Amino acid sequence: MEPPAAPGPERLFDSHRFPSDGLLLLALLLYAPVGLCLLVLRLFVGVHVFLVSCALPDSLLRRFVVRVMCSMLGLVVRQSDPQLRGAGVRVYIANHVTHFDHNVINLLTSCNTPALNSAPGFICWSRGFMELGAAGSRAELVDSLKAYSAHGENPPLLLFPEEAATNGRVGLLRFSSWPFSILDAIQPVTLQVQRPLITVSVADSSWITELLWTFFVPFTVYQVRWMPPVSRPAEESSEEFALRVQELLAVELGVVSTRLTAADKAEHMKRLRHAPPRLFTPALSPSLGARPRVPSSLASPGPFAAEDMQITGMAQRVKEVLPHVPLGIIRRDLAQTNCVDTTIANLLEGRVPFMPEETVAAEDALLAPSTSTSTSQAAAGPLCSTTASPAEPAVKQFARSPVQRHLSLQERKRALYDHARRKYAEKHGAPLATGTH
Repeated sequence: MEPPAAPGPERLFDSHRFPSDGLLLLALLLYAPVGLCLLVLRLFVGVHVFLVSCALPDSLLRRFVVRVMCSMLGLVVRQSDPQLRGAGVRVYIANHVTHFDHNVINLLTSCNTPALNSAPGFICWSRGFMELGAAGSRAELVDSLKAYSAHGENPPLLLFPEEAATNGRVGLLRFSSWPFSILDAIQPVTLQVQRPLITVSVADSSWITELLWTFFVPFTVYQVRWMPPVSRPAEESSEEFALRVQELLAVELGVVSTRLTAADKAEHMKRLRHAPPRLFTPALSPSLGARPRVPSSLASPGPFAAEDMQITGMAQRVKEVLPHVPLGIIRRDLAQTNCVDTTIANLLEGRVPFMPEETVAAEDALLAPSTSTSTSQAAAGPLCSTTASPAEPAVKQFARSPVQRHLSLQERKRALYDHARRKYAEKHGAPLATGTH
């Protein structure tokens, strides 16, 4: 029942809102004035939708009126196979795509979604979440939801076991088991979202930003599909039940089940926020044979193990040339470039900041008197032989004059290039090119 290995998190979450196609960008630019007018108009309409939903009691009439008014906001809600919705089912299980999935399903049937990550208060209530109070643990949360479901007059629960939204196109996050320990019978619901010009949602965007973009685009189509209720046998655990329902939803959506969790999404977004910006492809030295950067999302797909072994092998090659660079820095840049030569050039050029390892720094300090002469010779003229392999030049003292600091930097840079080329040629038997940079 364990889900198979799946693509990386960069394929499950969209980090860019605008399309990369030139024609779509042009169409979005031409549509922008109309979209801004719709945004302003829909803000006023949205206030009336909120007031109507608060004034009318929960009933079929309220859902019909609010659904019609939401169509004016560009929210088109469709459903398939509503007759499969079980009358006695108390828990709905759905995949998670946007910040407003619970509002959309609530337009079709009465249900409540507990607030798990939102602070209790007016904002939480106005967004349509059900406040359960402070829950210290998952066990306390499950007990509260069991007590809620025990009252037959309460609406059913709508839960999202992925606990984080995806783009809905590639795969499902691993389902948490706690929603499946509330009751033994659940109602699976699939949700697909489409909109023109821009992506449906950006992984690190707030719900306010997503709401404004929803008002900006001409329309957003939510397709809700009801599946037959699923029961858990007595011998099946909650974890096995969760994986079985995950597979059912994945097959219905035409995507794959993954082992990734909401914590993996948080880690992925943290790496994206701390990654240095790649605004242009720098001109690299032809002697190093550097190639343009290739994003990791365009690299050849495959299991995590194969990609990790490939990056590990390339990182060892870079480490042999630049032993003072930490291995973690090398692996992080290789994940972006997928090229040994490009990573070496990035480290030498200073485009990837790092702190030299302490052991190598200590060796540099000891070798500084003996290597100052060889460093000056390497900077003054071309290399004479590929057999000589002097130690890596040590960092000199910080000069007071800006001119001296610039000359020292250039000298250090040329020496590092010569040292890196020499070690690379000795390791792989490549011909050693001469010249200055």
